[in-house]
Amino acid sequence: MPDSRPRFLRACRREPVDSTPVWFMRQAGRYLPEYRAVRERHGLLEICKRPELAAEVTVTAAEKLGVDAAIIFADLLLPLEPMGMKLRFEAGEGPVIEEPLQTEKQIARLKTDGAGELAYVGEAIRRVRRHFNGRLPVIGFAGAPFTLASYMIEGGGSRHYVATKSLMASAPDLWAGLMDKLCAVLEPYLLAQVEAGAEAVQLFDSWAGCLAADDYAQQVLPYSRRLIQAVQARGVPVIHFATNSAGLLGAMQEAGAEVLGVDWRLPLARAWEEVGFRPAIQGNLDPVALFAPAAELRRRVEAVLEQAGGRLGHIFNLGHGILPETPVENVQAVVRWVREISAAQQERLRSRHG
Repeated sequence: MPDSRPRFLRACRREPVDSTPVWFMRQAGRYLPEYRAVRERHGLLEICKRPELAAEVTVTAAEKLGVDAAIIFADLLLPLEPMGMKLRFEAGEGPVIEEPLQTEKQIARLKTDGAGELAYVGEAIRRVRRHFNGRLPVIGFAGAPFTLASYMIEGGGSRHYVATKSLMASAPDLWAGLMDKLCAVLEPYLLAQVEAGAEAVQLFDSWAGCLAADDYAQQVLPYSRRLIQAVQARGVPVIHFATNSAGLLGAMQEAGAEVLGVDWRLPLARAWEEVGFRPAIQGNLDPVALFAPAAELRRRVEAVLEQAGGRLGHIFNLGHGILPETPVENVQAVVRWVREISAAQQERLRSRHG
């Protein structure tokens, strides 16, 4: 009897699939006219906090693209508000944290009992689950402790993360206390998403690639592992992703996620070989490739699938999120090509092995 579980969930467990599953980071975003129409009437945080709007943009994107999973629409920084920090989004600047963490007293004042204030994310997941009714799995997510800490300390994005790294180096006990506080909020937040119906979770450590491998292993890895294990204890697979992570893949694998997401800077085959082909792997088309002419874009899709080699456990994705001006028709074409090319690849492998 054919396996009826979604191919995305089977791939997370490195089980056989009929074709490589595909979804995209930031698949509900400004490149979609439907999303832009919603944004004309509502701010980003309002969409996140109104479950009917978050569910609407999540569902619309997944259905329009024909992908194998729907990632819930939310923002990485939502957990900062119940911790007592003020967050706003400036046009053209991205997130801005008012009063970034600069003193021990500020860190001591951070609250850890407010994860319930994020219940709107769970309600959005419930709505998406009801809509798809088993046809498409829903992915929950959170920012990893290091990435959230860097925003809290720097006050927004950063090129060099001087303040964050300085705190790690000069006050390791204070750093550990901050990471513990973040875990105390992120763990119940992620488990609430699972309770609401998320069938997989992605942990985004977007900025971890700025770290030396030793710093990552000693001062970041234990906290990511703690969150990953908490989700896995509920029977849900975890995808662990960071950008600029070529030097960290071995350490990231030690965190124990079922799936390791890789960006486009390292060939997928080399990344997978570096971690001994043990976890499933997600990636890793360059997001800018989506602007290429059709023939070149298809060639690049084929190259990623060739790098994967038909091994069990490949999930096709970009090496980061979809960019705002990306042509929608190119994203849709990638979904079709991944199915077509990978299905033919699987058929060839079956024929070869009888």
